[in-house]
Amino acid sequence: MKYISKKFAWIMMAVLVMTTQSCFNDLNTDPLDSNLQTANNVYSSSESYLSGLAKIYAGFAVSGQQGPAGQPDIEGIDEGFGQYLRGFWYHQELPTDEAVIGWNDQTIKDFHDMDWSASDGFTYAFFSRIFYQISVANEYLRQTTDEKLDARGTDASLKSIVKTYRAEARFLRALSYWHALDLFRNVPFGTEADPVGTYVARQIQAKELFAFIESELVAIDADLLAPTSAPYGRANKAAAWTLLSKLYLNAEVYIGENKYTNSLQYAEKVLGAGYTLEADYEDLFLADNHLSKEIIFPINFDGLRTRTWGGMTFIIRAGIGGSMDASKSGVAGGWGGTRTTKQFVEKFPSNTTGIVVAPNKGKTKTYTEIYVGGTFQSKPFTSDGTELSLTSPLKNKVYEGHVYLTANSEIIIARFPGLASKLGDNNNDGVLESNGANIKVAEEGFYYLAVDLNTGKNTYKIEKRNWSVIGSATPGGWDTDTPFKWDANKKALSVKLNLVAGELKFRSNNEWTINLGDKGADAVLDIDGDNIKIDKDGGYEIFLYLDQPDYTFQMNLTSFDRRGFFYKDGQNIDINDITLFTEGYAINKFKNITSQGVRGSDLDFPDTDFPMFRLADVYLTAAEAILRGGGDKGKALEYVNKVRERAYTGKAGNLSLSELNLDFILDERGRELYWEGQRRTDLVRFNKFTTDSYLWAWKGNAKDGNAVESFRNIFPIPTLELNVNKNLSQNPGY
Repeated sequence: MKYISKKFAWIMMAVLVMTTQSCFNDLNTDPLDSNLQTANNVYSSSESYLSGLAKIYAGFAVSGQQGPAGQPDIEGIDEGFGQYLRGFWYHQELPTDEAVIGWNDQTIKDFHDMDWSASDGFTYAFFSRIFYQISVANEYLRQTTDEKLDARGTDASLKSIVKTYRAEARFLRALSYWHALDLFRNVPFGTEADPVGTYVARQIQAKELFAFIESELVAIDADLLAPTSAPYGRANKAAAWTLLSKLYLNAEVYIGENKYTNSLQYAEKVLGAGYTLEADYEDLFLADNHLSKEIIFPINFDGLRTRTWGGMTFIIRAGIGGSMDASKSGVAGGWGGTRTTKQFVEKFPSNTTGIVVAPNKGKTKTYTEIYVGGTFQSKPFTSDGTELSLTSPLKNKVYEGHVYLTANSEIIIARFPGLASKLGDNNNDGVLESNGANIKVAEEGFYYLAVDLNTGKNTYKIEKRNWSVIGSATPGGWDTDTPFKWDANKKALSVKLNLVAGELKFRSNNEWTINLGDKGADAVLDIDGDNIKIDKDGGYEIFLYLDQPDYTFQMNLTSFDRRGFFYKDGQNIDINDITLFTEGYAINKFKNITSQGVRGSDLDFPDTDFPMFRLADVYLTAAEAILRGGGDKGKALEYVNKVRERAYTGKAGNLSLSELNLDFILDERGRELYWEGQRRTDLVRFNKFTTDSYLWAWKGNAKDGNAVESFRNIFPIPTLELNVNKNLSQNPGY
């Protein structure tokens, strides 16, 4: 974790919630291990109050007192799949179009099949984890009342600090209660006011639980830190506002009441709180995402100090398999589990790489060649050969090609690779002599080089050529050229420009004498070739590769949706067999690599944080609240387009008012927030989770998708919990 001490060996209290007791047979503070401290003696210093709070935060990331396993918080539940974030992700992602999993691990396939039961072990594990978190928060609040602080002789300064800590603990409890409301609805309920040890929780109904979460978040506002002053990873006012906004957005689902005006009110408070959209979408999901100014509330991970087989370890490594290179994601290996469905992939534009024309890097024809060496090479004038060849397309001993030369460059010609057949120019007269002097070029630029080795000639010419693009698709039409510049990294001529649907060609020195087109639409450029067609308006980057035997080019969109991190190599988009990792595109969104390309601190356990709440989500929440509540649609359009402008690195993806509707909002939330634990809640709110209004592969255990019973919009209260708490009644349908 990145905000406070990462040593989790301490314990706030001695608590182990056994599988044979109700999650709300609340926390008994008598230690089961004599080496562990009790809640009555742990608060011996001011630091202990922060440590106690850290225990609550840590419970979202780790599953016990010793990572990745050992000394579990909850006995009898595997610490890998029983970890909070992993359980949350299972329930929010696996039943949706965003994720399938190929494992035969217990009942894991039941999630995507949507035929889970009340005895499901994964559901029981997450249910237990939610209420363990609530219990720990309750105990912290019991131990930090004014009466407790006064009894310990706490000074006023520390009491003020603890007041903020208590507000954060109440937020964390509200967050877990929101997950309980969203997933299970009518659940066990208890607070710090309830007795410890003998209390058996009552079942709270959704409307009362909604009101409790709402009142808690409103009440703590004054005591939470401001967004600009709170340390990263700590809950602040904006985190509470975000949770309130999401609570209100789903109010019709939870309690049958329209609260979209309230949702918008709190969303716009967050939008004015100083957060900014990350410039590069990808950076939000990398190992240094703690530097982001967009993330409002994360679950923090550190490869050395928060080790778990759940959390980000699971999310990253379960999504790697097939031909994927795990090292490119900064981990030791993949687990070959999670992929996505065709229906979700199709929500993105077909071009998720931006490449419109890929360069033809292979020689499509057989040429005779000679070679050029010189100071432009990595190893100039050595016996290692040359890096550039000139070719004779007509096989008539006339060879030609292009090379970029810096000022005062020197070159030689060689009949064969190496220097044994070196040709140079002793008199600087364009005539080549065996082992002659190096040919010198004073001015930097891109040069055309032609050599005639027919008997009695052995001549050459070298001339600087400026290349440009022209045509109806370009800004200057057929009248004005747009010039290329040399890109040393790409080793190509390049230009960025806006194109419209039309045609273009490449030409030298702003003249038609030497022009290149594409006769066979194979990305090989031909002298006087056909015009190159542009089908779509947008920002483009074009690269010309003229220093190789086949002249070729590459054309990329600069304005395209960059959010589709799909891995396709060796993967089938259709899923015929859900157990095969290669069925369904893989998703490579989260990585244990920093934005600078540096691997995280550990190969097994990532440093990458999970963005529970972030600004783009709030923009889309505000837009949806406006559309549902009948507000200013122009403002909603502005919010959606802010998110899309980041995705497209420009305005090419902006919508018009006529294009903006609720179905678009749902799809946009998918494109922006996939694999971030949002999808099930969104699909339920849009009445597409269980119905036949939207089907995806293997929904309802059918290849093409089936509707399922509406009661599956929420999960069952686990049977094991019902067995130990007779106050509870099962959700309808189970």
